[in-house]
Amino acid sequence: MMGLLWTRFFLLLFLLPPSLSDPSDELCLSHLSQSLEDPNKSLQNWTKSTFANPCSGFTSYLQGATCNNGRIYKLSLTNLSLRGSLSPFLSNCTNLQTLDLSSNFLSGPIPSDLQNLVNLAVLNLSSNRLAGQIPPQLTLCAYLNVIDLHDNLLSGPIPQQLGLLVRLSTFDVSGNRLSGPIPTSLGNRSGNLPRFNASSFEGNKDLYGYPLPAMKNKGLSVMAIVGIGLGSGFASLVLSFTGVCIWLKVTERKMALEEGKISQLMPDY
Repeated sequence: MMGLLWTRFFLLLFLLPPSLSDPSDELCLSHLSQSLEDPNKSLQNWTKSTFANPCSGFTSYLQGATCNNGRIYKLSLTNLSLRGSLSPFLSNCTNLQTLDLSSNFLSGPIPSDLQNLVNLAVLNLSSNRLAGQIPPQLTLCAYLNVIDLHDNLLSGPIPQQLGLLVRLSTFDVSGNRLSGPIPTSLGNRSGNLPRFNASSFEGNKDLYGYPLPAMKNKGLSVMAIVGIGLGSGFASLVLSFTGVCIWLKVTERKMALEEGKISQLMPDY
């Protein structure tokens, strides 16, 4: 009897369908697919059926995806001419360690929801058309050691909180529209923390502070300084000319008064 029960147990075990992926991964991938435009049809196997079971152990059935123990832990969709925006549902891929969507034509903001990717170590969104501000919530991704956002349309200040990421060894926000001072926690790191040189911040005309050149610190361009100089010189010239005119008028009036007094004192002949 006991042998029959064990036989039935093993038969059920082998006849059961393979386990599906984590539902969070499925939600993450399906929404990401909907938010992307793929003009070159590079992601043909990104279909609903594949999203339901994208991994088998360490094997991935999705292009650009890498699996680890049945979970998506790396997405690398670089240089595929992808358009569209970043889905906030990317945060559902909670096992994700690398997110690389560089060298595409993605637009819109960087979702603050990425803060839920607590295992994320590499974030590369460079060479796109992303706009808006850098979300300070990225600080909650404590394992981040690479943040590469160069060559986008990002604006506003660099969040000071990013300097709290002690594992951060690569940081590049060059070629954007960022403004304001470079946080000391990023531009002038102390101790054994990796330091970032000027190339990490160049190409943001309204960004200033160390390690950028001193001229950036003043917040004035060469043309602005020349303009101020010329304006000051012109103003001084006008004031000087006005002063001379007033002096001549006063002098002329005094001379006229003196001549009048002299003519009154002269005797009549």
